[in-house]
Amino acid sequence: MSNILAERIEEVLRPIVGTVLATVSVDLESKRIGKDAETITRLDLPEIADNLSQQLKLVVGPDLARAAAQRVRELA
Repeated sequence: MSNILAERIEEVLRPIVGTVLATVSVDLESKRIGKDAETITRLDLPEIADNLSQQLKLVVGPDLARAAAQRVRELA
């Protein structure tokens, strides 16, 4: 992965959900907005963060999901 922004999102998610799920999450959320991990930009972060918040709460609970989403938003 050469997109630094995608790498930073993964870095935020890795301690919360692990390496594999962090990578899968970035790929999935990129596709959900019609892009791939290589083409996401800072303008995509709010939508990606909102989607992550919804998806992650099933895995890590709502509080941790919201915190992770906020950290992704702050990457902008």
